[in-house]
Amino acid sequence: MATATVDGRTEPGATPPRRRRRGRGRLVAGLLLAAAAGGGFVAVNSVGLFEGGAGRTQSAAALPPATTTVTRQTLNDTREADGELGYGPVTSAMARQAGTVTWLPDSGATIARGKSLYRLDDKPVMLLYGNVPAYRDLRIGMKGKDVENLERNLSKLGYDGFTVDEEYTYATYVAVREWQEDRGLDETGVVELGRVVFTPGKVRVESLESEEGQPARPGQQVLTYTGTSKVITVRLAAEDQPMAKEGAMVEVTLPDGRSVKGEVTEVATIIEPGDGQNAEPETRVEALVSIGAARSAGRLDRASVDVTFTASRREDVLTVPVAALVALREGGFGLEVVKGGKSSYIAVETGLFAGGRVEVSGNGLSEGMIVGMPR
Repeated sequence: MATATVDGRTEPGATPPRRRRRGRGRLVAGLLLAAAAGGGFVAVNSVGLFEGGAGRTQSAAALPPATTTVTRQTLNDTREADGELGYGPVTSAMARQAGTVTWLPDSGATIARGKSLYRLDDKPVMLLYGNVPAYRDLRIGMKGKDVENLERNLSKLGYDGFTVDEEYTYATYVAVREWQEDRGLDETGVVELGRVVFTPGKVRVESLESEEGQPARPGQQVLTYTGTSKVITVRLAAEDQPMAKEGAMVEVTLPDGRSVKGEVTEVATIIEPGDGQNAEPETRVEALVSIGAARSAGRLDRASVDVTFTASRREDVLTVPVAALVALREGGFGLEVVKGGKSSYIAVETGLFAGGRVEVSGNGLSEGMIVGMPR
């Protein structure tokens, strides 16, 4: 005669409901594993267990086939994306004046503050640092951020007698004339449009789009340039933007398998035209990632890398394998707690799913507790 243990008592003639319980566990585990693979949160409100509240228990009919331990840890929900290691976005240097190209740098050359980016009619077009593009002639009486850019660069290059601010004064005019004399330019005290190119810092010449001896006209591309630091460009779907915030830390896997830390330094929204006449444009997110250990990149250029973003993080939480969760007859989810040779169910609430584990909480739940693992 078959027997079963219910609430610690042996009842003759009862059939142990073990197979039904185990089957339910496999079904729930499969569903929750699918949810965890999607990287989302699954929040469930605990419900009563045979008229009890969250944390009340109900004895199981038999011991589970396997067990695991409730652990306290930090869960990270991560997403991987393809990235390209290079020097970041490519920018075009356009001629702003008509003339003949008389000198060009080598492709791959680094150009610093005050140096020639190229020469037109044997006069230099110089690189200066600044966060506002050059868009007009600069002369006495003008005010603006571009004036401040010019004065700051003159000061860094060793010229003085003026105050670095947004106002082009007579003292600025005098310093500009000294600078023009030193660079072999007409001493007009006016910085004409096209004489300087403002960039955030040093640049690396990416490609030459003209040749020495060729004529140039306003708006014509002369060369392209990038920054000088190795960065990773990652393109993401628009819905992934929340995980690619500026300052976010990421992990980068290089082609040789080494992992280095990185940081998101810039995020931009890119709208790409659709394929076909009536296709809708696609919105994507482009993130730039700097490498913490730049030397790890070595001579790698235009190399494909893997970038791991942390979408969600939960610190110091109780966790169990997702497969340990079972569906409760009253609704919600629970764990089968094993203690003293007996087992019972306890209701839990679930939080973050990540790496095959799930955050759990509930009355009576504690670190180190032994729980069942349905097969």
